Amino acid sequence: MFQYPLGLLRLSSLLDGLSFVILLYFAIYEKRILGDETAVRIPGMIHGIIFTIFLVFLYLTMEKRKWPIKRAALVFVCSLIPFAPFFLEPKLKRKQESGEIEG
Repeated sequence: MFQYPLGLLRLSSLLDGLSFVILLYFAIYEKRILGDETAVRIPGMIHGIIFTIFLVFLYLTMEKRKWPIKRAALVFVCSLIPFAPFFLEPKLKRKQESGEIEG
């Protein structure tokens, strides 16, 4: 899983998806329902850092594996949809193990 850069992209994608779900919890429940206006500050910064790391690994993977823009765009769009990274990761893993995507 930790082969460079695809394994790190898969890991950062999962962490990004998890941090996004946690951020949604804080934004919806803590901030909107409980009224805590500062509830998203720290989780938002953490998610932003993880998302930035994910984008770096997406770029490195795209460059090293010679991914077409379409594949990179699909991975990027999945990072914007809650829970989508959790459905994308097994597909990337299967492709990696079958040899379609080296790494």
